[in-house]
Amino acid sequence: MSAPRPVAALAAPAVREVRTAVRWGVQHGVPRLGVRRGARTGDLQSVLLADPATWREPYAFHERVRAAGPLLTGRFTCMSASHPVVREVLGGADFGVGALHDVPVPRLRRLLEWAGRDRPTHPVEPPSMLAVDPPEHTRYRRLVSKVFTARAVEGLRPRVEELAGELLDEVAGRGAGADAVRDYALRLPVAVIAELLGVPPHRREEVRAFEAGLAGSLEVAAPWRDVRAVDAALRGFDAWIGEHLRRLRRHPGEDLLSRLVAVTDDEADGGGRLSETELRATAGLLMAAGFETTVNLLGSATALLLQHPDQLGLVRADPSLWPGAVEESLRLETPVQLTSRRALRTTTAGGCEVRAGARVVLLLGAANRDPDVFADPARFDVRRANAREHLAFSAGRHFCLGAALARLEGQVGLRALFERFPDLRLAPGARRTTTRVLRGWRSLPVALA
Repeated sequence: MSAPRPVAALAAPAVREVRTAVRWGVQHGVPRLGVRRGARTGDLQSVLLADPATWREPYAFHERVRAAGPLLTGRFTCMSASHPVVREVLGGADFGVGALHDVPVPRLRRLLEWAGRDRPTHPVEPPSMLAVDPPEHTRYRRLVSKVFTARAVEGLRPRVEELAGELLDEVAGRGAGADAVRDYALRLPVAVIAELLGVPPHRREEVRAFEAGLAGSLEVAAPWRDVRAVDAALRGFDAWIGEHLRRLRRHPGEDLLSRLVAVTDDEADGGGRLSETELRATAGLLMAAGFETTVNLLGSATALLLQHPDQLGLVRADPSLWPGAVEESLRLETPVQLTSRRALRTTTAGGCEVRAGARVVLLLGAANRDPDVFADPARFDVRRANAREHLAFSAGRHFCLGAALARLEGQVGLRALFERFPDLRLAPGARRTTTRVLRGWRSLPVALA
């Protein structure tokens, strides 16, 4: 038997495969082994990652974490279900995002650096805005905020209304086979994102083709097959967005991405631009995070309103309540269920010590049902006075830049759906998503009349 060839002698695709396998092993494989062992001992953070029941129906698990106190210290990380603690950590100067996959072992860290040399641009790893701290984050957000303004978002309202109407025309043609997620909640955000990226209508399906793979990039402790599929999707997106950026440089439009290509930072010495990699990361983040948040918002809100006809009757009688319906849906069925932060120095959270370098898992979905903040937290109430205090869009310096757009799409999309189909009702066959981080509906069959 001949000896295996060294990595340097392998063809480029084989080297990429080896590097992907190494990244999976360090970032996902080793943690998966650890959490399985921890789950057998009852460690709640390990249970969160190892037991599918904790993300299929998370709220009973959230109450177990809440009962353990404001900050639970586990085998690997700290974890909180407390609204005040989650808000404190998200907004605290002593905490940062750091790397989403911290590697404390130097040899493993060097191995991961080698494995990341030719990795595709990742929407939730540096230089993505979601994965960097100041001063990089400050510069990044200032640049993007110059074009992603509240006025610019509100200016999209007529176009979002038009897109919703076009899609609902198609839904009406499906009759008994209509699915509120597949035919509407999935397609409206794709159409909006395509507009933001300067993608013409006949190429929208190209955007949609990357969505599933990009959404998978948000998962943690993922199995090998999923990471491999995500890597392939990211490589495909990298090639596509590179060609798209070249097209926009030749023929710029009024879309967000065209303006980002040209934007300059007047506050930086000599001015500055987003780099090519930062542009790609921003586009990927917009698609992965912005798309999934809005899809899950639209799907969950539709289900909640149909399950609570008294609340649906309230918004139909008083359309000024649609923003409240959106906020309450975000609170009760938080689209992004969890995030994390790393302690930049030894500090405290909720009165508990957090050592420098420790990662704190923040259960956003649990914080948004904290009974100390939201009375009768499991009740769906479109008139809840403090619903907007939810943390579905995070808080602090990393507050979601696309929150205003998600809210706009939710208000416009839901009102258009229920006005177009006044007799809309749920049909059998609804299926939930099956991911740890994201919560929503994969399929939501409906009867139109």
